[in-house]
Amino acid sequence: MVDDALTAALRLAFVPGVGPRMHKELLSAFGSPAAVLSAPASDLLELPGVGPKLIRRILGARTDVEVEREIEICRSNGISILHEGQAEYPRILYEIPDPPGVVFVLGELLPLDGMAIAIVGTRHATHYGKKQAHRLASGLARAGMTIVSGLARGIDAAAHRGALEAGGRTIAVTASGVLNIYPPEHKELAYEITCSGALISENSARATPKSGMFPQRNRIITGLSLGVIVVEAASRSGALISAWHAMDQKREVFAVPGRIDSRASRGCHALLREGAKLVESPDDVLEELDLPLVYKGKTYILAKAGDVRGIISPKGSQKCA
Repeated sequence: MVDDALTAALRLAFVPGVGPRMHKELLSAFGSPAAVLSAPASDLLELPGVGPKLIRRILGARTDVEVEREIEICRSNGISILHEGQAEYPRILYEIPDPPGVVFVLGELLPLDGMAIAIVGTRHATHYGKKQAHRLASGLARAGMTIVSGLARGIDAAAHRGALEAGGRTIAVTASGVLNIYPPEHKELAYEITCSGALISENSARATPKSGMFPQRNRIITGLSLGVIVVEAASRSGALISAWHAMDQKREVFAVPGRIDSRASRGCHALLREGAKLVESPDDVLEELDLPLVYKGKTYILAKAGDVRGIISPKGSQKCA
């Protein structure tokens, strides 16, 4: 049986013209996707930014937007579809100004993933940059933090691998669907991530990557995290978009310094001049986030974890053979 609330959430999420901020405005006004889809045109017209064209699309979504096939694809591939009305929807995402109406999750999200840090940077990383991303991800994963990044080449991949090799948890937020891995050479890495974390996207399961989705997915990377570490970013790097999202979301922004003559470090140095926290080691991040950890036996106890407390094994939650 298809869940009516899920069906309504997907239909609203797939309406052209209903972006994340408009989606939030609609839910604030009407309470639920089902209520939005059944609202009278006169009530919809009262909202700023809602015109006759968008109203026709919203009202037509009950019949024009097919979602049953998408639900079946996800069920047959072990993909969870989470919407804002569910307890399983990542609570930390509620805090951002433009949360995704639905997210597709391949793998498993755990409560301790609320203790996450994002690590991002250029796709054209130097050996130094990849080494620092790997080192920081490994150290923070051993301290019990989940590493969030974007599965891209360069810094992102180094961060994911650092977390995995430390036996920790990692989450990849993709600009494509979770069944359409981009870049294609990261298919094996993506599989490993699903064994110790999750792939997440706001796009349909088989969606192809589009250039405009990469900056948009960055807000989810930072939205899932307590802060973001930028490791190598050129002056106009997409990683800087993540830093701006983090600032807008009231998240902490960290930057790793690099060589003063390296173009790959210009973005990081600009962030440091603007007040980002300088990072040399995982301890710099833990101290700034005020998350002291105590090692006891073979586990790290999260002594102070915001609204998430618990115990995590250094080996994370390995599910795959």
